[in-house]
Order: sequence, then structure tokens, then C-alpha cells
Amino acid sequence: MATTFPHDARQLERRDLTRLVRTRHPGVEVVDFEILESKTFAAETNEVSTAGRICVDVVLAGEGSESIDRRWMIKVCRPDLGDIPLYRNEVAFYTKLRPEVDVEAPRCFGGLYVRGGEGFAIALEDLRLRKAIFPNVKTSVSIAQIESLLRTLAKLHAHYWQSPRFESDLAWVEPHTSGAIYTMFNHPNMIPAMIAREIEENQFKKELVEAAGKTAEDLYREFRKLQKHQATLPQTLCHGDTHIGNTYLLPDGSAGLVDWQLMARGYCLHDVTYLLMTGLSVATRRRHQKPLLAYYRAQLVQHGVADAPSLDELWLEYRRAAIWGVYIGWLTTPIMNYGWDICVNNHIRLLTAYQDLGCSEALEGLPEAEGF
Repeated sequence: MATTFPHDARQLERRDLTRLVRTRHPGVEVVDFEILESKTFAAETNEVSTAGRICVDVVLAGEGSESIDRRWMIKVCRPDLGDIPLYRNEVAFYTKLRPEVDVEAPRCFGGLYVRGGEGFAIALEDLRLRKAIFPNVKTSVSIAQIESLLRTLAKLHAHYWQSPRFESDLAWVEPHTSGAIYTMFNHPNMIPAMIAREIEENQFKKELVEAAGKTAEDLYREFRKLQKHQATLPQTLCHGDTHIGNTYLLPDGSAGLVDWQLMARGYCLHDVTYLLMTGLSVATRRRHQKPLLAYYRAQLVQHGVADAPSLDELWLEYRRAAIWGVYIGWLTTPIMNYGWDICVNNHIRLLTAYQDLGCSEALEGLPEAEGF
């Protein structure tokens, strides 16, 4: 059997789709399909970041086929990126954890990952059929909508809060301080080298970093210090990449999360901080961030977290967590992935928050991370 999955819709065959659905539904076969849409990576299209998408209608047969949607949105690899650990991580979430997590996230009908090459695909529901809205940093997102996303995060975090399963059947969930994604983000020759190039080659990034009085090396050191510190705090399952562009809003007021490639065992404020800093304008964040942290804490308690951090603890960790969104969240991101407006606006929001909150000062006194 082939170990690859086509990233080009023109090469897609029934056997590929059958192989994909049988990872979750062994008795189901795809007997026919129609390609409706395909978005694969091409420079300057601003449509694809780390994975392409192929939308198909399928005709199914076999035991259990009646429970599966006929419209699939299939995520496929970007072949120019190679075998990045993000693919394995996302397939693991959708095939191992999605069935047990009662939060708003896309339904999954199959997922496969084969080490090396192009062995990555996930068949998800097409959220557009539920009239989902997909916001980004240019979208006006209301406080009520942010609260809905905080409810989703609190439900996720509460479900896995300090779970003993991280030492047993969930030991495979990587923390922020070890594993393949940790290596990619921390090894000086990998993402840190990429960030240094992004700052040097993009004047707006260079000037915003300089305006904060920092260098790429300063931010790298602070980022590593933060992750070492957060590993000492209560651990839970984090979505890992909660910028507003990885969320969706539904007509009934609920809100969900897409793109689970950076799922990890970590501290809850990793998710909450990144959402608030990208989801709200500078002025709105300044005005509402403390009440929203209080709202999130109340949701944690409502979902059974008896030892939820105090508001003072949350505020301090919120200030510290700002560095992740600045350093990993968007300094890594080439303009061609999302377009000029989205990239620049995210950088402005994140680096303004970093300075507003005295992130650097909040990190002072924490132990340095040892050399990689």
C-alpha cells in the first residue's frame, strides 16, 4: 500500500479516500467522489499556511457509512515543508482525542500519518455547512464571541486539568519542553534561525522588535525561560495555537477551534493569552482583558477545577505568556502565508501587548533555560 496521500487533487483516487476513512471506519468504502475545491500552497496566494485543503463530496458504502458526512474538507501536506511534526500531532488529536473531547471542534472521519514524504491527510467536516464564520485579525470580534471561545477553552482545559493520564495513556502528548515540536521551535538552527531571517528581511518586523527595545536573541531567551517556567505550573491539554484565525463562530453563539497542529501538554494561559491578544484590538484588549481573565477563571471553576489559579496568579502569568505569541506565534510567519494586512496587524497587536504588559519585567527573576 502506498505511504503517501496526494496533495494534488488531480491525483486523488477512490482508493486514497477509502484508505483515509478506514482509519476510523474499517467497514466503509468510498465508491465515488467529486472534487469541489482545492487550495494547495502557492506563493502569494495567502490561502495556505502549513497544510493544503481539498473539498470533496463522497458516495459511501458499508457498515457505519450512514453516520458519516458526505462532504469532506481534507487537509493535506505542503510538500515543500517536508515531514514536519505538526502533521503527526494533528492526526493524533483528531484520531485519538477528538472522540472523547466534548468541545466545539470539527468532526473527523479519518486521519492518517506515515512518517516521511507526503503521508498526511485528515478528513474533516466542512464547517461552512453549519454556516460557520472564520474570523481573522481584521475581523471585528465581539466580547460575547471572545467569551464563547473562552468557554470552549475552559471546557477543554478543565477536562484534562492535572490529569494523571499524562503519565499513562496520554504520555504520548508532548509537553512544551520536550519532543519533536519543542526541538523544531528551540533548536538554534531551526525556527530561531528562521525568525532571525524574518526580522532581518522584513522591515516592519525589524522596527517593531526594535521599538520594544529587543533583539531576536533577547526574545528567544525570554521564550525559552517562559516555557521552562510554565512546565512547573498546573498542566492540561492545550490547543497550542489559538490565534483568532484558528477559531470559528457559529450562528447559535457557540465557537470552536480548528488547526490542532500545536496541541500540547501545557499551562492554560498559553491558550488564553494568545486568543485575547490576537482576537481583540489594542484598545479593546486593554479595556477588557482583566474581566475576560476573570470570566475564564469562573468557567474553569464551573467545569470542576477546584484549584483554579487566583486572579492575581492569572494576571501575572498572562503578562509572562505574551512572549510566545510574539516570538513563535507571528515572527515565524512569512507574509506570503496570510498576506500583508493579517501579518502586520497581528505583529502590531502582539508587540503592543508585550510592551503594555511589561512582559520582559514579568519574566525577570525566573530561572534561565539551559542551553539547547
